[in-house]
Amino acid sequence: MPELPEVETTRRGLEPHLANQPIIAVIVRDARLRFPVSPELARILPGQTIRSVIRRGKYLLLDCGIGWLILHLGMSGSLRIVPSATLPEKHDHFDLVLENGFCMRLRDPRRFGAVIWTQTDPLRHPLLAQLGVEPLTAAFDGVWFYQKTRGRRTSIKQTLMDSHLVVGVGNIYANEALFRASIKPTTPVTRIGLERCKRLTQAIKEILQQAIAAGGSSLRDFVDSAGKPGYFQQQYAAYGLTGKPCRQCGTPIRQIKQGQRSTFFCPRCQT
Repeated sequence: MPELPEVETTRRGLEPHLANQPIIAVIVRDARLRFPVSPELARILPGQTIRSVIRRGKYLLLDCGIGWLILHLGMSGSLRIVPSATLPEKHDHFDLVLENGFCMRLRDPRRFGAVIWTQTDPLRHPLLAQLGVEPLTAAFDGVWFYQKTRGRRTSIKQTLMDSHLVVGVGNIYANEALFRASIKPTTPVTRIGLERCKRLTQAIKEILQQAIAAGGSSLRDFVDSAGKPGYFQQQYAAYGLTGKPCRQCGTPIRQIKQGQRSTFFCPRCQT
């Protein structure tokens, strides 16, 4: 599933084409996504202008003046900018046609993505209201993380995967950040002291920023708004590298399961 770097990469690719653009048509080819696409969009949105494109966690929010589109890529979705005359392919389910001759097209083979319309504050929508802090903001630092995690009984990796605490880190980047911070993923979070919390939050910021600069990770389906894959997977130090030598000490990377997700770490460097 696309994580914060992939969604932010998509946002940055979409924004120059969408911001301040009038909508001239909405085309829904298959409304059967994670939630049914409202048939009212084809009537409501033409004539409205997109004011901004923002990200909250793994969601993209399009300010359409009279309301908001909440978009989610699901497991296999991508949002692309294509000329509006481009013929749709099998899994192209939704088009937002713009006055500039382009359209934003949702391609989603598994149909786990979402296109949701709301005329209220999108940050209060049930899907977003309980989301935690954004990891690339100043609010997310070692002191905050240390204070928020006292009394928790989960491991440090499972804590990072809790979107009610911090959003968008996801499995890939939790593995990579823990490697960079030299912290074993199974360590109970309450055993992570203040200094290691500072080291970890800094590592998370660095990993996410580097992943965004590389266009995210393309392991299966992800492509950006131009249809291009990301390349951060070429920089992985732990994720998916089971049995390969640690780049720091040469010890084989180990793989275990935590909460139904694969975890990768160096048993020597991460303690």
